[in-house]
Amino acid sequence: MSTTEIPGPGGRVERPWGWYESLASGEHYLVKRLLIRRGQRLSLQRHQHRCEHWVVVAGDGQLQVADELIAAAAGTSVFIPQGALHRASGGHGDLEIVEVQRGEWLSENDIERLADDFGRI
Repeated sequence: MSTTEIPGPGGRVERPWGWYESLASGEHYLVKRLLIRRGQRLSLQRHQHRCEHWVVVAGDGQLQVADELIAAAAGTSVFIPQGALHRASGGHGDLEIVEVQRGEWLSENDIERLADDFGRI
């Protein structure tokens, strides 16, 4: 199994909350851009095989890492340790995040959802 599984050319993957696209990948890292639509949110999730670093590049909303809630605006940055619960929510406008994943296995299959607005548990 490869260390990364990323979309092919064109790269944008639509999700019920918005979309993501892969920007770069290499040995044990993957960089994505996520857009969480106004009023939408990612599932409450964790990963067993990777950590993530989120940098908000545009918009507003809220980030949750473990039990901490963080107001999100351009420039906000959070580190999500491997195994930590986390979620991002769009606010009054769309929320745009650059996500850097690091780990031995980088796959959408490494998402454990604990709560989801779209029934994907």
